[in-house]
Parts: sequence; C-alpha cells; structure tokens
Amino acid sequence: MAAQEQTHTPLEMRPFQIVVACTRELGIGLKGSIPWKLPLEIAFFKLLTSSTSASSKRNAVIMGRLTWESIPSKFRPLPGRLNIVLSRSPGPLSMDGDVQVCSGLIDALRLLAAPPYLTSVETVFVIGGGQVYKEAVELSNCDAIHITQIDLSCECDTFFPAFNEAPFRLWYSSMPMIENDLRFTFATYIRETARGYENGSQDNYNVEKPLTAVSRLPKMIREKHEEYQYLNLIHDIIQTGTEKGDRTGTGTLSKFGCQMRFNLRSHFPLLTTKRVFWRGVLEELLWFISGSTNAKVLQDKGVHIWDGNASRDYLDSLGLTEREEGDLGPVYGFQWRHFGAKYTDMHADYSGKGFDQLADAIQKLRIKPEDRRIILSAWNPSDLELMALPPCHMFAQFYVANGELSCQMYQRSCDMGLGVPFNIASYALLTCILAHVCDLKRGEFIHVLGDAHVYKNHVEPLEQQLKNIPKPFPVLKISTKEKDIDKLTARDFELIGYDPHKKIAMQMAV
Repeated sequence: MAAQEQTHTPLEMRPFQIVVACTRELGIGLKGSIPWKLPLEIAFFKLLTSSTSASSKRNAVIMGRLTWESIPSKFRPLPGRLNIVLSRSPGPLSMDGDVQVCSGLIDALRLLAAPPYLTSVETVFVIGGGQVYKEAVELSNCDAIHITQIDLSCECDTFFPAFNEAPFRLWYSSMPMIENDLRFTFATYIRETARGYENGSQDNYNVEKPLTAVSRLPKMIREKHEEYQYLNLIHDIIQTGTEKGDRTGTGTLSKFGCQMRFNLRSHFPLLTTKRVFWRGVLEELLWFISGSTNAKVLQDKGVHIWDGNASRDYLDSLGLTEREEGDLGPVYGFQWRHFGAKYTDMHADYSGKGFDQLADAIQKLRIKPEDRRIILSAWNPSDLELMALPPCHMFAQFYVANGELSCQMYQRSCDMGLGVPFNIASYALLTCILAHVCDLKRGEFIHVLGDAHVYKNHVEPLEQQLKNIPKPFPVLKISTKEKDIDKLTARDFELIGYDPHKKIAMQMAV
C-alpha cells in the first residue's frame, strides 16, 4: 500500500510534475542505463521538458545524482532547462550556471518557490531516479505524472514506485506507437484538485480558491485532451462555417468533411464541458440493439429524446397519418437487425426476417476478424420514406488489429450541439460492447462527419460551452460475463468518475 501523502502549505514548495518511462513492471533502469532504445521517447521528453508558453521563461528539471551521472557528459546539463541535481556532496556540479545542487527534493522545491526562480521558471519536472520518484509521488503538490508506458518485460534493478492513484485521473493517452519493435504509449495523469503557484507572482498562491492541476499542464499536453477536437470544431464552424438553410427552417452554420478520433483503451469519451445524458445514451443503444422502433419503450424508461420525431403532429406532417403515435418506422434498430424485411408497424414480430447485420458483424469478429466487410448500415434507400427520420449516423465499419477492436462511423448529418455528443458516446459504447462480447480489447472510435453544422439557435449556448475547460473522461466498466448481446441490460454497465460541467440547454430542431 502506498504511503500517505506528505502535506505542505502552498507557500512552502513549488508544484511539480513527474516524467518517467517504464516497463510493464514499472522498471526504469538497469545498472545505470536504460534497457531500451526509443528515439521517439527521447524526443518527446525533450519537447515536454523544454517547451514553455512564455519565451522569457524556462523549465526546471530535478534529478538525483545517479541520474545526472547516467546522462552522457556531452548532453549535460540538459540544454535550455535549469538543471537541479540532488546530492549531499555537491562537488564541482555547482560550478555550472545551468546547474543548481540541493540536498534533497524538498529543498529543491523550496528553492524554486522563491525569487528569482518563482517568476523565471515556468514548469518544474522531476525526472528520476528511483528514490527521487519514490519521494515525489507521495507529495501532495505533485500535479501530474507523464508516463511512457512501454509494452516490455525485461530485467531492471531500478523501478518507478507503485503510487496512490486515488487523487490522479487520466488526462490524455496517445494511440499506441511502435519503434524498434517495441509498442509504447504516452499518457498523462493529473491531480484532480491542486493548490499553489500559477506562472506569475507569489500573489497567485490562493488557499481559498485552489488552482487546478490542468491550468499548470504544459500547453502541448493540456490541448491533447480529446474533447478539444469537438470544441475546436465547434469554434471553427461558428467562426468560418457556411451559412445554410435546412429542413427545419432554423438555419445553420456548416462545414463538410471532418474527423475526430477517440482512444477507448483507457477511458470513455463522454464529453465533460457539459453534462451528457448518459442513461439516455445507454438505453437508446440497447433499444437499437433490440431492433425496436417503438419510441414508447424509451418513454417508459424516462428517455424522451425521440419524442419530437414520434409525435402525432410530426408523423402527420410527413404524411404518415396511418402510423400510430410513437411508431418511428424502420429506423436504426430495424435496419441493424432486419435489413430488407418489409416493415408493417412497431408491434409486428420480425424474428428471422431480413438480414441481421449486427449478428453477422459479431460472427465475423469472432471467427474472421481480418474481414474487411464487417459493416453495419442503417441507410436503406427503399425504406427512407417510411422512416420518421432518415438515419443521421448511417454507416459503421469495424476493424481488428493486435486484438483490439476499432470502429469508424460515417454520419451524414451532424447536429454539433445536441446530436454529436450523444453519437460519440453511443458508437464508443457500441464498440466497447462488441469488444466485450467478442473477447477483444478496446481500440479506437473514429467519427467521420459529413455536414457538421451548428444550428443558429445553438450558437449562444455553444459559446458558453467553449468557455468550459474539459475534465478527465470517465471510465466505462462492463460488469457482466454475459457474451450474448441480446441479454445485456443497463445494469451491466457502470460509468466511473463522470464529473462534467453543468447541463447546457439547447432546443432541438424538428
């Protein structure tokens, strides 16, 4: 069990971040050297620890003496950074202007919390070795841990310590990379709440209003949160989108042909800059999977996202006067499970009728995962006039590599304010479910957007949303061992750590 965190008041010590590369077993070195060769990792380390937002500032790197001595002499001190070496016998190290020597980590952090370093150093990084890391992870002013996770087991004699993960949440995880036959990822974990210094003067210390660790992340890491793909696209559409009319008469600003990618391996992309109706996402997807076209099934569960398109007035406006209220016609679930079957009404039994695309996809994922025809299509031109709403998210392809399942979905019409946050979560969830029932690991969700639009009456609430800073994505846990997709229920899913900003109301265009 990890030791209790050491607590010091913000005025005592400078907040800092840890940078480390380690194996599966948290190994970081052997006999004073690194037992792998990853030039990309070295380049990332240099970029992370050297980059600053203010050109007049530099960063500081803190290391133990053994780590200092393990760096080839031609590369030390690490250029462009203030090097601080921890040693009780400083020797000649203090002779170099870019090197300071401190007797311990606490002394170094106190030094950096005082002039001139308080205002001249932007970010402080602890970079090793094992004993320094052990002390650092137990300090409450550790804002973040930047970790290169190397998929390798090898002999090591120095290790990164197991640490108390409770205060930390995953902020960013890169897609897996391969170099010199080694698979690795970059990840950043942040402390959820933190107090202390934020680039400027000592006046920025504020005990009453804690600063978040996010605000002190290097910009290159802060902006890697995948939610910024969505926020940046919203901003781009509002600023430069083409003004267009639309079916609803509301009017839109629009862009054509966009893409977002979400990593499903470690977290779940449920947007955090506003509250997304998770229960609605879950119940709707299970409703799709069941093949139902009856909006009343969702209404009975308190989910009313289809009410506008299932109302008597709306159906009558489409000429579907004979259609019972709540009957949406052959929409998503019907096409997934009964493609090509003749649709009569929402009460009919369609068992064994049409082509079950979902069952076919599952079978191929299980027995022939290399197949390039693992497709789920909701677009059936012969049925469009029978649908209350033609499918917006219409085509998904599934792909397996290295035992990981990924999904690419094409969406023809993308309501960025209301629909897209739901759609991201829905197809990410579908990918996680299919990975579960097919004994695969989770990979990526790639969202391809055709007409990506912002309704004009959504501009103001979306501009409000753009002011919110993303929070760490939650984690999705599927608790059941059930592999029959038709037997899954909402009770089998647990969303852990979802702490979004408040709900932002937007009116649905019908």
